[in-house]
Amino acid sequence: MAEFFGSISVAAVQAAPVFLDLERSTAKACDLIRETGSNGAKFIVFPEGFLPGHPTWFHFQPVSSPISNELNLRLFKNAIRVPGPEVDTIAEAARDAGAYVVMGVCERAANAPGSLFNSQLFFGPDGQLLGKHQKLQPTAGERIVHWGGWGDTLGTFDTEYGPASALVCGENSNPLEIFALTAAGTRLHGMSWPPHFRSAPDGTSLMPQTSLLAAQNFALMSKAFVISACGVAHPGYAEDLGLTEEAAERIASGAGQGGSVIVGPDTRVLAGPLDGKTEGILYAELDFNQWARQKIAQDFAGHYNRNDIFQLRINRKPPTDYISADDPAAAGLSTERWAPPSDDYPSSDALVAELINP
Repeated sequence: MAEFFGSISVAAVQAAPVFLDLERSTAKACDLIRETGSNGAKFIVFPEGFLPGHPTWFHFQPVSSPISNELNLRLFKNAIRVPGPEVDTIAEAARDAGAYVVMGVCERAANAPGSLFNSQLFFGPDGQLLGKHQKLQPTAGERIVHWGGWGDTLGTFDTEYGPASALVCGENSNPLEIFALTAAGTRLHGMSWPPHFRSAPDGTSLMPQTSLLAAQNFALMSKAFVISACGVAHPGYAEDLGLTEEAAERIASGAGQGGSVIVGPDTRVLAGPLDGKTEGILYAELDFNQWARQKIAQDFAGHYNRNDIFQLRINRKPPTDYISADDPAAAGLSTERWAPPSDDYPSSDALVAELINP
């Protein structure tokens, strides 16, 4: 396939799910995908945890409070399974739209049914599930309900426009993750953010400012186009989360919410930011010649990096769930007895070289 240097339209969806209702949130997501696709978008990004909602209640409630426990249960019961019927429904919408879709979800772990991941699912314009990314390190209160992912879901997925990638919320500020995706050649990057997070001493949210800074920084480092989709509070947010009157008024005003934006490889804002008072969809036209111009000037995973000095190693193997101590062969362990070093035993330098160049 010839390298792409044309232009495409992309979209950042700023919307709230039908809170902790997987079926209705999926239907809303599909409507938005089809609407956005009908307007010409070829790459569409949704907020963090859009299916079925994100656990922002930990910013307002003690982790063991009755409200938190009830919301935890509702989140668990409405978390998406991959594969599953909701995945098929979204894939069909992506096919109808003829677009790539990055969807933020709360995912039930396949082999650990009591565990959840903060994930992004990648869909192709042909209706195929292309892959997923599981947030490597849950942030703050997310750790109560979310498990951290592993290196097997950190990377790019192929599109006809070049490699594309996505990260969740605070991951978009992680310098090593940014470099890993830069080294993988990402040209389109989706950011998924929640409706709110508390980041100031007075309890207010700086999410719009933080997400904009992260988007511009990622673009500066990677030279990718960045499509950053932020959530907004759903109707009834204050009542569902048991907010104080002061917090409820702040949320109702839209303060500290939203901030969806689309940024070019030269860090210029191409569309947005959207304020947090309403839902909306941002569109922008991307010219991939702009990507090339910026990459020629600074390729941080190529000519603008000293790889004889700076290197990054990524472990892409997820850990084994459990091994049997009485069956080392079945667990992939050597059954040979240890022997003391001999004259031809490899030196420590050789072992390091073998690890670096397996």
